[in-house]
Amino acid sequence: MTDNQQKKKRSVDFSIKAAWLAISKMYNYVGADFDITHSSGFVLLNIDREVGTPATKIAPLLGMEARSLTRMLKSIEEKGLIYRKADATDKRKVIIFLTEEGQKKRELARQTVKYFNRKLSEQVNQEEFEVFFKVIEKIHYVIENLDESEAEEEILGNVKVK
Repeated sequence: MTDNQQKKKRSVDFSIKAAWLAISKMYNYVGADFDITHSSGFVLLNIDREVGTPATKIAPLLGMEARSLTRMLKSIEEKGLIYRKADATDKRKVIIFLTEEGQKKRELARQTVKYFNRKLSEQVNQEEFEVFFKVIEKIHYVIENLDESEAEEEILGNVKVK
């Protein structure tokens, strides 16, 4: 492996992206036999089983854009896993509910997540998990508190064009 490849692997964003792609690939592989993707399983896990979840609350939970979520919800609805219902008090709001089949797929997704976490805990001790989550929280904090104009100024100031 070249020095450049080593440096990329030591980059926080590269490591997170590579791990996330591997996790997504694993979940997609497991879910393929059940016609469920990693993303749709994640959506199902974030819908309240008893009272449903407002459609507007799902995208931020998943870090998705509303447009992407709309397409995904349509696909999941066409598979018969969810249904939409207007809110009783505010007809402008749409509440997403799981169908009986959606409840089954949600449980499948839940068990898959539990299995993965159990396998991780065989390799990672509690102290390492605590450090991991502390670092992830700090990464979120840094991202949420970036000064965009300062970042742009520093980034563009360091770009050398030949």
